[in-house]
Amino acid sequence: MTDSAPNTLGLTGGKFATCPDSPNCVSSTASDPRHAIVGFALDRSPGAAKEELKQAIAKLPRAKLISESDNYLRFEFRSFLFRFVDDVEFHLDETTQTIQIRSASRVGHSDFGVNRRRVEAIRALLPEAMRSKPSGAL
Repeated sequence: MTDSAPNTLGLTGGKFATCPDSPNCVSSTASDPRHAIVGFALDRSPGAAKEELKQAIAKLPRAKLISESDNYLRFEFRSFLFRFVDDVEFHLDETTQTIQIRSASRVGHSDFGVNRRRVEAIRALLPEAMRSKPSGAL
């Protein structure tokens, strides 16, 4: 088991790393259905949207804010039993008015749907207007 963050985290050219072939990752920028998940709407200023995200995630157990910039947030979530770390990233993309999301496990092959359920739990805690990306957004 590793506690070190993978070097693929963050944005490269304004984009997340692609999900690995394993099913333990979801991303709003993934093109394959196994990894794809709908992003959130960026319907307010990035600063206000980041605060909404941080407030929502503060309601979830074992979450820790690791990195924050003008248009990016990264959290670590630790599993209850084995303390495995999952990395959850948000890119507040003003061009597409979408909050892009990537949630991935650091170890193992399958996550039994944990990353997808976590993103949906965060979505449910956000204001209604932020819960899905605007129609026509990329």
